Amino acid sequence: MSIERALQSVRQLRDSVRAKNPPPEEGAPSHEEPVIYFSLVRNTRGYLERLVHQINGSYEHGWYDASAVMIRRLVETLIIEVYERYGLADSIKTVQGDFFYLRDLISAITAEKSWNLSKNAKAALPRLKDVGDMSAHSRRFIAQRQDIDRMMADLRVIVQELMTLAALK
Repeated sequence: MSIERALQSVRQLRDSVRAKNPPPEEGAPSHEEPVIYFSLVRNTRGYLERLVHQINGSYEHGWYDASAVMIRRLVETLIIEVYERYGLADSIKTVQGDFFYLRDLISAITAEKSWNLSKNAKAALPRLKDVGDMSAHSRRFIAQRQDIDRMMADLRVIVQELMTLAALK
């Protein structure tokens, strides 16, 4: 058997296996918790749990831009959850009814007097946004493991604090 024929057989086998065993429709749980402890979101909202699985799973596989963008999305979502919990969601919407961009959400949540956001959280929010923005919008920026690693302490503070303020945990 030639190498070409063997490779063709392997490709056919791979395609057959993929056709019979597609990836899960709603995503798979991550195997590890390298970025965010799953206990912080367990039994809250399904979409928060899936976001955390995607953050951890993309980190596990070395897809650091994907992880950074999902972290940005989680932060944005948690800020909105806090505002909804306090009945203030309209204050972070445009006249068209869309939620503000993350930059404006961060400005709003750090200035809001209905709760007391910690000094650490206020400092962490812009840092988390910056890496997520670069991964999402910069053509030449490719996130590295260390970029996510440096975010982990800030992320831990933000996730737990916003989950608490939103009364999700």
